[in-house]
Amino acid sequence: MDMLPAFIKGAEENFPKASITFDKFHVIQAANEAVDEVRRTERKSCAELKDTRYMWLKNPENLTAAQQETMAKLKDCDLDTAKAYRMRLILQEIYRYPAAIAPMMLQDWIQWGLRCRLAPMVEVAKMLQNHYDGVVRWFSSKLTNGLLEGVNSLFQAAKRKARGYRSEKNIIAMVYVLAGKLNFAFQRFSGNS
Repeated sequence: MDMLPAFIKGAEENFPKASITFDKFHVIQAANEAVDEVRRTERKSCAELKDTRYMWLKNPENLTAAQQETMAKLKDCDLDTAKAYRMRLILQEIYRYPAAIAPMMLQDWIQWGLRCRLAPMVEVAKMLQNHYDGVVRWFSSKLTNGLLEGVNSLFQAAKRKARGYRSEKNIIAMVYVLAGKLNFAFQRFSGNS
């Protein structure tokens, strides 16, 4: 699940025996937001960072040739943004480690994050420290809520597209229609006809 306090509280109240797993997507999303915040702050004093926002949000293998060239030039500068970007890449790499060593590596990253003097990255480290058990649980469960969020986005799009329904009954019917189409597509894709 997401790390929003309302979600956590709701899960703890309604499912007291459940173990909460925090999705790696939300961890990396928080790190990406922190990198962007560092970039925005540093942009005020560094003209070289102009028009580089999306470059810092990509993985190195996904950079265009022009972005790779820009990254190579900026690598030699002593930029806080580059440091935050490296921290994000290392955090992302921890999710590829075996479950036996990943928690130790995550603890090391948290300590680095707490000492790094980049306020947004310190906040990410504190978040990981405060939710450590749920974050580490991902390494054994590998649970993600990506499918549910994708389905929810389809329902939200249908709601926007219709610009409102006359009654709750109509929107519920539309959700059932979409869910039926999704179920049919899933069965065809998985071969379970």
